[in-house]
Amino acid sequence: MSVDQTSWEAAVRHLYEDAYPYDATGPRRHENWVVDVLALMARAPDPRGWARLDDAAQNPEREASPTYPFVAHPPEYISSRLQEIDRDSAENLLLALTDDGCTLSNLSRFTESEGELRAMTRTILTRYGDTASFHTNVNKPGHVSGTLDFTGTSPTTEPPATRRSPAPDEAI
Repeated sequence: MSVDQTSWEAAVRHLYEDAYPYDATGPRRHENWVVDVLALMARAPDPRGWARLDDAAQNPEREASPTYPFVAHPPEYISSRLQEIDRDSAENLLLALTDDGCTLSNLSRFTESEGELRAMTRTILTRYGDTASFHTNVNKPGHVSGTLDFTGTSPTTEPPATRRSPAPDEAI
């Protein structure tokens, strides 16, 4: 299954229009995809030329630190703070990240049903294929290993922000 640029960009823009987002996809160039994440944090261009949301792009602090609002860390630091999650948890995470509270309670602000919003998250994830793996630094464990639960209070995180293992030619 594939997704077209217009559908993907519409889903990303709609879900994150009221958030402070950095939603981007970068090229996959290294066997260790965490190195590609570092390039993405430094604003590597999208390999397909698709849109990104980057509210910090015009922030004056970027002049002193090109990775702002991220802190540059070595790959080992990043990978040690990530946990792999399943695709359903990745969908829930995309929904939870639409608001600062990082819970699913924020879905009430949308006019769409939860099912329609979930369809948007599936549109976003479809770009990366069925074999993509998903990783995050959000610490909100579900009842089953490799899952997350966003039904309660705000989760804790460790830098850097959420990442997923990309398709062979992309990093997100």
